[in-house]
Amino acid sequence: MKSILKKIYNNLPIIRELNRISNALYYQQSQLEKIDNRCSVLWRLKQLVECSAASYIEVLKSSNERYRDPRRLTSYGAQYWSQNFEDGMVEEIFRRIGIVNKTFVEIGIGDGTETNTTALLSSGWSGWWFEADSTACRKIRERLTKFPELSDRINLQETFVEPSKISDTFNRVGIPKEVDLFSLDIDYNTYHAWKALDNFSPRVVVIEYNSGISPCIEWFAAMNENARWDSTQCFGASLKTLEILGRKYNYCLVGCDLTGINAFFVRNDLITNKLFSEPFTAENHYEPARYFLINRSLHRPAIF
Repeated sequence: MKSILKKIYNNLPIIRELNRISNALYYQQSQLEKIDNRCSVLWRLKQLVECSAASYIEVLKSSNERYRDPRRLTSYGAQYWSQNFEDGMVEEIFRRIGIVNKTFVEIGIGDGTETNTTALLSSGWSGWWFEADSTACRKIRERLTKFPELSDRINLQETFVEPSKISDTFNRVGIPKEVDLFSLDIDYNTYHAWKALDNFSPRVVVIEYNSGISPCIEWFAAMNENARWDSTQCFGASLKTLEILGRKYNYCLVGCDLTGINAFFVRNDLITNKLFSEPFTAENHYEPARYFLINRSLHRPAIF
């Protein structure tokens, strides 16, 4: 009799609907618990990666004789505003060769929160910033209105830099032949832009290289004035190609950052005996792509 009544009860429309709702809620709760667990795992992984990235740098320095050489720039890498620890390396270069006029030019700065020259600007330097993205430029201008003293020292140019016009652009905005630092990061046409600046003689050049290509190979992306990086391996130039172009323009390749993104060049007349690690070749200074090191485990970046 009990079983019959139970069967009748369970088959009542309202009971069947309540059971369906109950089962659905149970399923949703179990799915939410799974999502919550996954989020917790991802958060722990993020923390682990950030700690590992910082630890990796220290382990690399302490365990590999190459990175203990005081003449190499990699051991001086530090991140103030830069994305790939360039700040410390730039600081060390100028500690060795001195500063003349505290001027810079940087092409490809985004919204200014992670550049190679924001640290210099904050310490009294002045210069020119070039950026094609209008939204990024608007953010920079908004920030600069709050800091008139900084605004007076930065000339922001909202423009897409075309290699064939870069020399004329520099002349138009009044960039002198010699500045202390020139930083170039335009992804695809990097090689062609530097090649077009044969009359420009900065004391130090920081330039993006394609670390996916062997340091023994000469290669550069074909010229395309309006090309932008499409997230593939086809961009910029190999370190060997930039080494050769730098030598043609009287520059020595003196180092690369640990992430394998930027190469550092110093003008020949500023190089004294044993000041930097020799030979000044791609084979000696090449760093492989370590993009996992690109993170900021502390406070989020801000332009000023």
